[in-house]
Amino acid sequence: MLWLVMAVLSAFFAGLTSILAKCGIKNTDSDVATAIRTIVVLAFSWVMVLIVGSAGEISQLQPRSLLFLVLSGLATGASWICYFKALSLGDVNKVVPIDKSSTILTVILAIILFGETNNLGVKLCGTVLLAAGIFLMIEKKESEKKENEKNESRPAWMTYAVMSAVFAALTSVLAKIGISGVESNLGTAIRTGVVLVMAWLIVFMKGKQKQIKTIDRKELSFIALSGLATGASWLCYYYAIQKGIVSVVVPIDKMSIIVSIAFSAIVFHEKLSKKAFFGLMLMLAGTLAMAIWA
Repeated sequence: MLWLVMAVLSAFFAGLTSILAKCGIKNTDSDVATAIRTIVVLAFSWVMVLIVGSAGEISQLQPRSLLFLVLSGLATGASWICYFKALSLGDVNKVVPIDKSSTILTVILAIILFGETNNLGVKLCGTVLLAAGIFLMIEKKESEKKENEKNESRPAWMTYAVMSAVFAALTSVLAKIGISGVESNLGTAIRTGVVLVMAWLIVFMKGKQKQIKTIDRKELSFIALSGLATGASWLCYYYAIQKGIVSVVVPIDKMSIIVSIAFSAIVFHEKLSKKAFFGLMLMLAGTLAMAIWA
């Protein structure tokens, strides 16, 4: 059950990522921050590849595996860009629950595509609890409600958070196919390279490269630390989905929300309402049900 331990560690590091990233994008453009932190993640990933000695396996990669790793990297890049844009616009304890709704789509796709139908009733009940919990945790500020009444549209952060969730779900499924028969650290390094190219293309296409020189050193440190946390989370996560059950690993990984919310209360003084707290408990119950009866 090492894959379960790795899934839990993945959740912990992913939770830290959100807080560190939020600290690093207070005054820094989210696209620029994403591109910079991807450099850190890529370096971290290749260091791990060299440590485990899997670099020599690159020449043995099957075209199909490489294709899906690239597609997974593109989906990850899109998810990151949307997620960190959402974080720059909204509160952590509001953005993260919507982003974690990717769990629901991932579990459904895993059941359909990978035939993960063991204890199907428990998985479906757990998914319903997750959906109910996420719904309860999505709250809007009074200022946002008034703004929506004027514009008759959802806040920008919510749109980006939803897009992040969709791309994140695609990432997990594509990665599961791509790392079949591929050492997980090597797979992570390859797909991170794709994310790096995509992130920097967006920076240059939008003409934001000049902002790099003006980044505050303190924020740059937080961006780098968030990259290290992401790298650690990914290495644990892709080992877990390679060795374990996707429909169980993904919900556990998404419980990084607990870490994110705990730190957001300490660092940003963001508080949960009773309704949101009850939603968090439902999410936890659904996740534990799927993990215990995996």
